[in-house]
Amino acid sequence: MKKQLRIMSAAALFPLALAGAQPAIIPLWPEGVPGLRADAAPDKDTASSSSEIHTPTMTFYPAPADVATGAAVVVCPGGGYARLSMDNEGRKVAAWLNSIGVSAFVLKYRLKEYGQPAPLRDVLRALRIVRSRAADFGVKDSSIGVLGFSAGGHLASSATTLYNHPDGKTGNKMDDVSARPDFSVLVYPVISMRAVAHKGSRENLIGKNPPPELVSLYSTDEQVTADTPPVFLVSGSDDKTVPVENSVQFYLALRKAGVPAEMHLYQKAAHGFGMKPNIGPPAGWTQRCEDWLRLNGWLPAKPRG
Repeated sequence: MKKQLRIMSAAALFPLALAGAQPAIIPLWPEGVPGLRADAAPDKDTASSSSEIHTPTMTFYPAPADVATGAAVVVCPGGGYARLSMDNEGRKVAAWLNSIGVSAFVLKYRLKEYGQPAPLRDVLRALRIVRSRAADFGVKDSSIGVLGFSAGGHLASSATTLYNHPDGKTGNKMDDVSARPDFSVLVYPVISMRAVAHKGSRENLIGKNPPPELVSLYSTDEQVTADTPPVFLVSGSDDKTVPVENSVQFYLALRKAGVPAEMHLYQKAAHGFGMKPNIGPPAGWTQRCEDWLRLNGWLPAKPRG
């Protein structure tokens, strides 16, 4: 009860968040978390990470009024579906997005305690909330993207390809709102559940011996269609945690389907670089991503000269 009261109280701060006072915590399932475990306890949150999540939320970081473009992004931190890197791949990402005029919603989604389809439902509900309340949040309902890192990149790629899948719906009227992202940014993402899979992410999401249909469904490169939204990919060729083949396979699937895509592969980019400083060339991924967003019109073009 105290946990629920704390979240609802934070959500009540939403009008203040719009004025730049502080970020608001928005519950994803005010009607009740679907499939909530009987042994659900308060989430384990620290300054840098979250784990054992039973009460999924998103934290709203509105873009400053003087630079706001109307674009918004749901941010999915990584952590192998075991924990979430809420600082390096969450709050710091929101700060960067805010600096280029993009409002950010940092997602705290369910993990291995639930497995599929709970994470998919959480990210799609987040997208539906942002789109259904776009005017309240001060964003455009046609400029809502998703961004994810590592296993969060897998979740973002799931939203990118499975946005209308029955597993992502719960029977609530909110299911009628489109959950299709307008664009997707995937940073060293887990993509495949097959040979190049990240073992921990695969086991935490679909189990140690998953049926073939789940392996295929959550190998998101196999779910790309001509209706998949445009994608920006970043990875390291020397990534020893999530093989670069994940990004390459997804890019090739996008290319085959005729989906606009851009990919940047860095020769030396250890897994998990995210928003870390002093990492050399990979730190430039945010500028490359901003350029891509401007090229495609989700951000205004910079004046020439």
